[in-house]
Amino acid sequence: MDNKKVRVRFAPSPTGGLHLGGVRTVLFNYLFAKQHKGDFILRIEDTDQTRYVPGAEEYINETLRWCGLSPDESPAAGGPYAPYRQSERKPLYRQYAEQLVQSGHAYYAFDTPEELESMRERLKTPENPQPQYNHRIREKMRNSFSLSEAEVKELLASNTPHVIRIKMPADQEMTFTDMIRGEVTFNTGQVDDKVLLKADGMPTYHLAVVVDDYLMKITHAFRGEEWLPSAPVHILLWKHLGWEADMPQWAHLPLILKPDGNGKLSKRDGDRLGFPVYAMNWTDPRSNEFTKGFRELGFLPEAFINMLAMLGWNDGTEQEIFSLEELVNKFSIDRVHKAGAKFDFEKAKWFNHQYLHHKDNESLARLFAPVLEEKGVEARPEYVATVAGLVKERCYFVNEIWDHGFFFFEAPAAYDEAAVKPKWNADKAAFFTAWSEKLDDVSAFTAPELEASFKALAAEKNIKMGELQLPFRIMLTGGKFGPPVFDIAATIGLTETRTRIAKGVAAFNS
Repeated sequence: MDNKKVRVRFAPSPTGGLHLGGVRTVLFNYLFAKQHKGDFILRIEDTDQTRYVPGAEEYINETLRWCGLSPDESPAAGGPYAPYRQSERKPLYRQYAEQLVQSGHAYYAFDTPEELESMRERLKTPENPQPQYNHRIREKMRNSFSLSEAEVKELLASNTPHVIRIKMPADQEMTFTDMIRGEVTFNTGQVDDKVLLKADGMPTYHLAVVVDDYLMKITHAFRGEEWLPSAPVHILLWKHLGWEADMPQWAHLPLILKPDGNGKLSKRDGDRLGFPVYAMNWTDPRSNEFTKGFRELGFLPEAFINMLAMLGWNDGTEQEIFSLEELVNKFSIDRVHKAGAKFDFEKAKWFNHQYLHHKDNESLARLFAPVLEEKGVEARPEYVATVAGLVKERCYFVNEIWDHGFFFFEAPAAYDEAAVKPKWNADKAAFFTAWSEKLDDVSAFTAPELEASFKALAAEKNIKMGELQLPFRIMLTGGKFGPPVFDIAATIGLTETRTRIAKGVAAFNS
């Protein structure tokens, strides 16, 4: 294994939106591959056609593009081991299922759905509410253990619907080494005889993942902790097919937990608590149910990736902000935690704020342009960049540039007059009228020059600056908010500043 080129894969089912746990699996695969100069493969596991959702594969591709985690091989990119959709590989799986039957490690099962349901009802007890098709009952069902060889041949010859199931050993201890958890031991008697090949000839995940990992020369398999109970089935398949020497190293990633730590984070939790759990917006074409995503909420992909990396991993230092390049250099699978990681949306917002604050203003202006377009506002890119630079420190998301800086694009429709009128008087009104006229004399319409002129006239009129700046701010913005007031004036320009002063004085005098 040490001499082989590292090859990892992300193998999602196209059944809906991509949960942030899935994107984290992509990320850890990607980081490991790039660090070892290996290949990252996207393989679509669409063997369960009943759960296939139109548009889901395109959604997965778009998510990976947005995150900047492009696969080296995929259905879209192609590659030496194509096709990369399991539904297009259907013909090759049966031979391996039949090989397992011939070697005695799998068997034909002819049970109808009604017979399976009858078995479950008949054997159900309070202690065993969901009876499994396993070594205890297989010989009581209709399969190649309970039927004679002649009966089996006749059923196969007449194309009787059937599946192929793995024959799990009755009571065998099985141990394997997980890259995160160390030695993990199972008793095979606790695992049912999983279906490997369905009646329609399509493989289940259990057979397909092993066959494809072998044929695509996958060296490391990173997947969620929820797949840990399936490991005995997969390890036995690697052994029974004669591929044990080529079996990938396993790493079962910790769950992403609810904020309170009680259980896996679900879409329902996000809906209940008011934050997304999908990477991007997703509308289920079957139910028309809408689920919001991180991208559309205003998360920057770099912040999203950084946040995900810290859910269950750290580099052993206090550092929290990492570029993708730094993550590639510093990632280590032995620094991935065994325990689940609590999702903290406020922390996620903090990551986005950090990246937003340090992003160049021109890029922010481009990202903010769709918001302005939606609001019917036209503004020069340079102007929008200046505004973004003035307000970004207050923003967690790009669209909040509007919330914190709308007054740069439209004059206030109303004023917080209650904050001004109790201390408003004729002297202050006269000051603003006089200063507005003196603005022509300012050598450069910049914040420092405006402040100097303002201070000079206030001293001349013997009025305290503190008593004038608040009314001025409210004239420009409508309220007690915004960046430094002279920066606002310098940005909106001479004509607009004068107009807003005149309107403000009239409003406060009324």
